[in-house]
Amino acid sequence: MIERLQTGTASPDEQLRVLDVDGEETDEVIDALSSETSRAMFRTLFEKPATPSEIAERVDTSVQNVNYHVSNLETAGLVEPIDTRYSEKGNEMTVYGPATDPLVFVGNHDIRPRVERSLSNVVSGLAVLGLASLFVQWGAERLVDSPNGAGAVGPASPGATSEWTLTWLIFEVLEPGLLFFVGCLLVLSVVVLATER
Repeated sequence: MIERLQTGTASPDEQLRVLDVDGEETDEVIDALSSETSRAMFRTLFEKPATPSEIAERVDTSVQNVNYHVSNLETAGLVEPIDTRYSEKGNEMTVYGPATDPLVFVGNHDIRPRVERSLSNVVSGLAVLGLASLFVQWGAERLVDSPNGAGAVGPASPGATSEWTLTWLIFEVLEPGLLFFVGCLLVLSVVVLATER
């Protein structure tokens, strides 16, 4: 499960996109997603990046139709080429995936800078929390795998079964890094809710 935290962490070059509802860039994004077919293509690329022919097969349309919609989605900054593959015939095929940028629509132009700042702080905070969770996971695994830590997962004495059960649950069933991540999110949620009141 800790691997899911790693892949969900924002990359350093990821740019937050906050769009004004009345902006030109917003019009491009809305136009690109106005068709049901383009939305289906966009959704399928979140499941797994694909070539135009693979996309056509997934959404049951022609490759020409896919090329048209993917071009619109790419112009709007919603999808991007992420790889190149070669067909059995040796033809080069572009693999498309969703753009990695988070996308947020803001109705009030005046609050856009505050929204960008707040969301950037959240993404950065989650990245730091994810890295800290990985460090906790690494430390816990080293503790358990060390010669002195070998007995840490087993019961210290016959009467310590509840202690052993908790240790076994933390180290064998759940992952310490994941527990740390979820625990920190819960604490932060409580703090945020308390300060809003």
